[in-house]
Amino acid sequence: MSSIPEFAELIADCRRSAVHLEMRDVYFSNPRLEAWQNGQGVDWDDRASWWRPYHQSIADAVARGVTVRRARIVSEPVTDYIRWEHYQTRANLEAGELVRWLPRHQAVDLLLPTNDYWVFDDRKVRVHHFSGDGHWAGKELVSDPHLVGIRQAAFEQVWERAIPHDEYEVK
Repeated sequence: MSSIPEFAELIADCRRSAVHLEMRDVYFSNPRLEAWQNGQGVDWDDRASWWRPYHQSIADAVARGVTVRRARIVSEPVTDYIRWEHYQTRANLEAGELVRWLPRHQAVDLLLPTNDYWVFDDRKVRVHHFSGDGHWAGKELVSDPHLVGIRQAAFEQVWERAIPHDEYEVK
């Protein structure tokens, strides 16, 4: 039993900013990825078919004035998973997220934390743990100001050199 708040609770409590750094090339498979791999695209005109509670949580936060940014560090050529993520990022954008991509070879001089994470209002970090094959392995909440600051600073370095979603071409 985890006492760590779920994402929806953390974003609902957020007032200024939420940032998400993703650094893996493969995450766990899911039915939407598998459908895309089988040639099924998203019907973007049918919002009910792709809009999820996650998107609503982001949209609600953005409506409150929260800036939500996501940066992804990716290897090139990209994996099929990243190719799919790039395709479906339209849903994140529709919810109000700002998304950028940084090719891994352009991050070689950055000192980065080892895990994906979210930072909420520069005060809480939700660290995500994954197994080697990309399956969810757990989460932890960090509120130590020094550790939060390290992650916020790492995100900002990535964000500064990352490519806006609409300009990044998957290779």
